[in-house]
Amino acid sequence: MAIIRDIMPAFELFQPATTEDALALTARYGSSAWVLAGGLDSFDWLKDRIKRPQYVIDLSQIKELRGIRPLNGGLEIGAMTTLTEVVRDPTVKEKYSLLAEGAELAASPQIRNQGTIGGNVSQDTRCWYYRSGWKCYRAGGNICFADTPTAINREHAILGADRCVAVNPSDTAPALIALDAKMVIRSPKGERVVDAEDYFIGPGIDITRMTVLKPGELLTAIRIPAAWAGSHFYFEKIRDRQVWDFPIVNIASAAVFTSGNIDRIRIAVNGVAAHPVRLKEVEAAIQGKPRNEQTAGIAGQMAIQGAQPLRYNGYKVPLMRNLVKRAIRGVEQTTWA
Repeated sequence: MAIIRDIMPAFELFQPATTEDALALTARYGSSAWVLAGGLDSFDWLKDRIKRPQYVIDLSQIKELRGIRPLNGGLEIGAMTTLTEVVRDPTVKEKYSLLAEGAELAASPQIRNQGTIGGNVSQDTRCWYYRSGWKCYRAGGNICFADTPTAINREHAILGADRCVAVNPSDTAPALIALDAKMVIRSPKGERVVDAEDYFIGPGIDITRMTVLKPGELLTAIRIPAAWAGSHFYFEKIRDRQVWDFPIVNIASAAVFTSGNIDRIRIAVNGVAAHPVRLKEVEAAIQGKPRNEQTAGIAGQMAIQGAQPLRYNGYKVPLMRNLVKRAIRGVEQTTWA
């Protein structure tokens, strides 16, 4: 039987005005509820009738979940703050331009006006087998359709595959990891704060989720410490369409250089695994070394160790290596006459 598209299944809609009301609803309805942020990811699921929640909890009316405010020398960004607001915020542009660049490259202006930073980091994978309703491992089946001899897997994982080879599609995620951001999660039981790099999980932990969020929990804010404010930032996104598209591979780094040497650095890559990958071993290996081509070459080669490309995505291995090199050495700017 053909799958009916573009007609949303019936559900009961709630639009709470406070975080407490939203949490009460998530506690009451649990896994039967779907939490709606900007809606860009959610509407795709709903109109394709792949997800059929009984209840939808729309967070758009909760004012306390929006806005960018100073906190302990750094910033706190409400999870419902739009990507446009992140891009345009003066403090973000001045001190944390890495995040502004990642948010701006995430989507077209129209989508950034609606999409939220909380939604961008919490969106599900874009694997077309999974999103088309195929009963894969992630959807509760017993096969990964993207990891078969005849699969089309050009955009899939080269690192950390564990039954599922889908990748994380977020552009703000690697920037937040490079900035050592903290994710604030609330539930009816209270609040917990996790490092951005620990917010994202792979199939080895839970193949049905991309983040640590559980039913009944909400991402309410993202805190960025002052430690990396004004550092040397690098963000690059490789995608098929330059106007708007999900990343094939993207990279974010924050570094402090002293007398031409790498004093400290954080590097995160996305689009290569089910979660953004922080390159801790690379960071440790190049700390204290000069910022030059040799160091960049060492870092690039270390970054791709253990990569296991599929039939059609082997190009991601040299691409990831070269992006790591560029993040360390920088890119020479060409002046056109």
